[in-house]
Amino acid sequence: MSKRKNISREFIDDSDDAEESAEAPKKAPAKKPRKAKPQAAAAAAPSGGGDDEMIQISAKRFVKVRTFNGRHLVDIREYYEDRETGERKPGKKGISLTVEQWEGLKTAIPQVDRKLHPERYYGD
Repeated sequence: MSKRKNISREFIDDSDDAEESAEAPKKAPAKKPRKAKPQAAAAAAPSGGGDDEMIQISAKRFVKVRTFNGRHLVDIREYYEDRETGERKPGKKGISLTVEQWEGLKTAIPQVDRKLHPERYYGD
């Protein structure tokens, strides 16, 4: 621990030099602007296997069956409206389920429903 204190003291400047204190503070490097995704790359993004039908389950959430790398997926995702184009685009919030996971979810739905609505199954 004392070794660390000795190292950090090497970097402390104790001089009272007027020239050094009058120097302008260094600016942080400017951030580079983000590059927009080219339209061709956006079209080539994993979008699905032809059937672009989306099933709306709430105002911003949709379910879509798509194919990625030869595997069928059930994509449950929140979408947003692009400010520049007004186009609806998929957001980060969501999940893609394999067919096996989808089947497992369907099997679990009655159990989840009983937990959400016990009055329907057990009475008041």
